[in-house]
Amino acid sequence: MLELHTHESIDAIDAADWDGLAASDNPFIAHAFLAGLEHTGCIRSAFGWRPQHLTLHADGALVGAVPLYLKGNSHGEYVFDWSWADAWERAGHDYYPKFLCAVPYSPVTGPRLLTGAGPAAAGYRATLAKALCELTDRTGLSSLHVDFLGEGDADAFDDAWLARSDWQFQWHNPGDWRDFQDYLDALTHKRRSAVRHERAQVAQAGLECEFRDGGSLSDDEWRSMHHLYTHTFDEKGNTPTLTLDFFRHLGRAFPTRSHVAFARDAGGIVAAALFMSSGDTLYGRYWGALEPVPGLHFELCYYQGIAECLRRGLRRFEPGAQGLHKLARGFLPARTYSRHYIADAQFRAAVRASLEREHAVLAARGRELAAHSPFAAHDSAPSDSAPSGPMP
Repeated sequence: MLELHTHESIDAIDAADWDGLAASDNPFIAHAFLAGLEHTGCIRSAFGWRPQHLTLHADGALVGAVPLYLKGNSHGEYVFDWSWADAWERAGHDYYPKFLCAVPYSPVTGPRLLTGAGPAAAGYRATLAKALCELTDRTGLSSLHVDFLGEGDADAFDDAWLARSDWQFQWHNPGDWRDFQDYLDALTHKRRSAVRHERAQVAQAGLECEFRDGGSLSDDEWRSMHHLYTHTFDEKGNTPTLTLDFFRHLGRAFPTRSHVAFARDAGGIVAAALFMSSGDTLYGRYWGALEPVPGLHFELCYYQGIAECLRRGLRRFEPGAQGLHKLARGFLPARTYSRHYIADAQFRAAVRASLEREHAVLAARGRELAAHSPFAAHDSAPSDSAPSGPMP
């Protein structure tokens, strides 16, 4: 007998059970990461987030879970549906609140329908996908969105769901790069010279850089990281949603999976970048600097990360959303996927038609981006390694 329940806090779900269902070492889907966001004031209604995590039970046993939120806006998602919201509201309807299945503030691909790796897992994923549609209809909300869909989840979604994709820039080690010099040697002469010039600018500014595990940081160093993060957000007119307590939590809960790259001068820390990692991937998250220094953003956010991947044998580096400047530094286009359920059938048809046009544009864009690879020898096709499944 299958039963579904929603929970207003992830604390209602046992951490070991949740992580067992995730069947992944992706840190962003870990119970400790999501619980940390809730416990430290990052997830609250003032920011438009309210947890509504969905669980599936078979004869009382937990067999499925979904990180689910009631959203009062579209901030912190990175799969942009502002035009959909505008169209629905101009038609006289309420687009918000909506449901979102994703990791808050994190444009990171990973599992979303958590059902473990057993023989019944695929069936449970299909049950969860169907339940998400029914929950949206029953509550009278406009829509439900599953963002940055991980490999293995795509087949759970039927034709009621709209498929969407986008491009993200990612660095991959082809398997034979042993150190940073091997990465440089693979670049064209022009790009190799540019990378060396950018790194030299940082050294000429008298800055020293280091890459540290979060568990080794002092409280003062975490304070510096958080101050730089909020300072940079404030400068750009954005709202910093992650608290100092959450940064501290990362160091405690993920001592070898959270990382900070620091730049220091004689007076102390002047810039820093925050990262997370799994067993094979480094994830770039946030950065901040007190003063603009030529080349420093590239050094801390990209080159320090690439060097760390090569030291640790990590195969992939996902530095975050958007940023065409990443392409010139060896981050090639890779597909990301999402699924969207629009409750109103007519509006769903209109959005589907829009996505068909968008998909054609994105396909052409991917080919154009891949043609500008900075590597001396490269596969001209963009990476399409994210989950399979029906495209518009």
